[in-house]
Amino acid sequence: MVQNILVKILLSPFSLLYGIVISARNFFFLIGLIKRSSFNLPIINIGNLSIGGAGKTPHVEYLVKLLQPYINVSVLSRGYGRNTKGFQFVEAQGDALQFGDEPLQYKRKFRDLVVAVSESRALGIPEILKYNPHINTIVLDDAFQHLAVDPSLNILLTEQTNLFTDDYLLPSGRLREWKSAYKRADIIIVTKCLEGFDENQKNAIIAKINPLENQKIFFTHYLYGNPYNIYDPKKKAELNENLNILLVSAIANTTYLNSYIETTGCNVEHIQFEDHHYFSEHEMSVINSAFQQISNPNKILLSSEKDAMRLDMHRKFIISNQLPIFALPIKVEFLFGEGKIFDDIIKNHLLDFKI
Repeated sequence: MVQNILVKILLSPFSLLYGIVISARNFFFLIGLIKRSSFNLPIINIGNLSIGGAGKTPHVEYLVKLLQPYINVSVLSRGYGRNTKGFQFVEAQGDALQFGDEPLQYKRKFRDLVVAVSESRALGIPEILKYNPHINTIVLDDAFQHLAVDPSLNILLTEQTNLFTDDYLLPSGRLREWKSAYKRADIIIVTKCLEGFDENQKNAIIAKINPLENQKIFFTHYLYGNPYNIYDPKKKAELNENLNILLVSAIANTTYLNSYIETTGCNVEHIQFEDHHYFSEHEMSVINSAFQQISNPNKILLSSEKDAMRLDMHRKFIISNQLPIFALPIKVEFLFGEGKIFDDIIKNHLLDFKI
């Protein structure tokens, strides 16, 4: 604890310098020195102030599931971690290195969804529309801090256990912008709320964030489904005390995931990597060796759906070694019965949108 505080103090001058640069950039956008692009269709931006771990991917999927039955929706992402450049439409048969793990996950889960990647959202949106003029709305994945596009609706995510109000600017903290940037949000969602989260905790967080009059705050948690085999989704596993799992994770924050797995009673061994890590051949061999050493024949290798996109790059190795890799599906649920309120806000925004 003392060491962490000391590190933050030592890094604080760099955070201040970083903050000055960010403030200058935002000021240039504010006065129009750097132009923002606006479009004649609804652009829903979903992102966070911190670096990773707030749950953007399942919340984007929630929006897609909400909107796809009614309108033609597309998702545009930067494609973090890909080794390609420029604008590309994501193809389900591609790999994570080509498109990034999250865009590939969207495409494989929603085969009819138009998913694209582009470092520049301002350039990516016209490209989507040029080839898909039927698109009615575009969801921007992780673009809260990218001011080049003026979205029609801004959704900000923040974790219950890592609120932006308690964080600091990079590099002493995890914030990509000053805390005051939350004022750009139309909706704030407090994500990954822990078991037993109640009205008192809800009210305390609302008081801490101190939302503007026009801002609405929601609270969500994850619901986990039964893990499915990534090469045969009909094969599912039940997490219980009779099962041994080798958990392989490369996500920003595993605390929430670990807490859930503990409740299942599974015997767990965990191999953990940094967020968005691309597994090497040597690491796959290490993972395989660790799995083979588990004596219980009732065993699986478990990963998140996002990690499965990167593990799949070693498909030949996985199949030849008969590694039973199962992905753990998650979906978002709104607390306090407020899911319909959120849904209606989104739907009404689209209905009321004016060019």
